[in-house]
Amino acid sequence: MIQVFEFQLCASILKATGKKARNLRELRDLIEEIGDDSIYHHTYQYFLKGHALEYTNDFAQWAGESLEERVLAEHLSNIDPYDFSNIGDLRQELLRVVDDYLSNFPEPRDAMRGDDFHFNQTITFVFPAGFSSRNLAEFLMAIKHLEVGSIYYHFYEARMRLGKGVDDFSAWISDVIGKKDLADRIRCIDPLMHSIEGVRQHIIEEVDAVVRQDIEEVLS
Repeated sequence: MIQVFEFQLCASILKATGKKARNLRELRDLIEEIGDDSIYHHTYQYFLKGHALEYTNDFAQWAGESLEERVLAEHLSNIDPYDFSNIGDLRQELLRVVDDYLSNFPEPRDAMRGDDFHFNQTITFVFPAGFSSRNLAEFLMAIKHLEVGSIYYHFYEARMRLGKGVDDFSAWISDVIGKKDLADRIRCIDPLMHSIEGVRQHIIEEVDAVVRQDIEEVLS
């Protein structure tokens, strides 16, 4: 009996930590001491918040937009959180990038009044999305109508949960459906280069092509 893919949906409630930074040195010190949940919120959950694709985390966006430290913003954006197996290692890489920058530019500017960086974290709930699929055709139909929180949970969050850059979609398509080439193409979609809607569209295109091919083979 085939294993049904049960789509889940995640929703988050924002929680303030009360910590804020007005300049790069304060940001650096708070990155060092803030809890893992806050680091996770400002990095892994960046795309769930629908921010500009010019950046890949909240730290880079603040450095680029509020501090106008464009070089630093680029270096921070080059950090791929999915390269790290835990928050501690990601934290150390963030600190390394900021420390390297401060060694070259020891007197960075302050943010404008009211434009401080506020450290937040989220409480995340996961519950059924109301969709399931037993085959690629049903999977394709579901993907087209899922809320973005479901795409995020299965494609972005899963990479941290499962490790090794694996997402729930490609894992199911490979292990259950047996379409390893399709799974590899979905797994290779870069989560940092696309919005969630962009990821959705890429998945739709890849799955649709395979479904059409399977139909043609049955009819021929």
